Amino acid sequence: MSKRRRYSYSRSGHCYPTDMTDAEWAAVRDMIPVPAWGEGRGGQPEEYCHRDILDAVRYVVDNGVKWPALPADYPPWKAVHRFFTRWRKQGLIGEFHDRLRAATREAQGRDAEPTAGVIDSQSAKGTSTVEAATSGYDGGKKIKGRKRHIVVDTLGLILAVKVTPASTGDRDAAQDLLAQATRRHHRLRRVWADSGYTGMLAGWCARALNLMLTVIRRSDDRKGFVVLPKRWIVERTMAWLTRSRRLARDYERLPASSEAMILWSMTMVMTCRLGHRRRRTGQAPTRAPIPAQRAA
Repeated sequence: MSKRRRYSYSRSGHCYPTDMTDAEWAAVRDMIPVPAWGEGRGGQPEEYCHRDILDAVRYVVDNGVKWPALPADYPPWKAVHRFFTRWRKQGLIGEFHDRLRAATREAQGRDAEPTAGVIDSQSAKGTSTVEAATSGYDGGKKIKGRKRHIVVDTLGLILAVKVTPASTGDRDAAQDLLAQATRRHHRLRRVWADSGYTGMLAGWCARALNLMLTVIRRSDDRKGFVVLPKRWIVERTMAWLTRSRRLARDYERLPASSEAMILWSMTMVMTCRLGHRRRRTGQAPTRAPIPAQRAA
């Protein structure tokens, strides 16, 4: 008899493909940041089980539903949204994400801190919920909305993220983004980029950040789709992000919430790796064989 994928049931008894398995929960439970109330700074302890809350946020990110549309067997959506907002404001989602990234790199036989990365951006259409002051028009991609700028390591894991109006140029956003990346990752010494980052940026990176920026250009004599060295790594990460339906467009009122959604999406990728299963996949359930007399 073939083995079927085993889902773990939370205290509420829900079971969805986005819920963490027992192996995933065992791998990440000790990495959950201590909230403010646990550090003697006041506040109220969590009202619901952390695992239930995390599963609820993952459901929203992966399925792209509105907060009030959370299934009833999760904690109340207002409590989940408060948790999401509190983690964003206190920087706990970034802390949780960074701990998972370090563990994922070590599980892959790498040092916890990277020495090289890749930078790129992606424009996403904005909805009516996006504030007009934080939205813009990308003339190159013909998209009105926001632009996601990310730096990833050579495994495709995010090192830094910044969300701007779509009208923001790549080179303009890159200065703040690369400064953020080098400030948080002191061993980062080299970054690859596409031709959108040409100009004086490479010289500025060398002087201000002690960082070598290498631009990988597409050859003019090549036609059709070509996989370019290093650039495919960050493009693959963009594909991982857009598998989360909440990121298919930008629905968030604040850019900070958009950045938090990106980090939550990446935590799902990393927990799946640490739990040794592929995301959104699983062995098909066994079916009873069709009787011979009915096969015709």
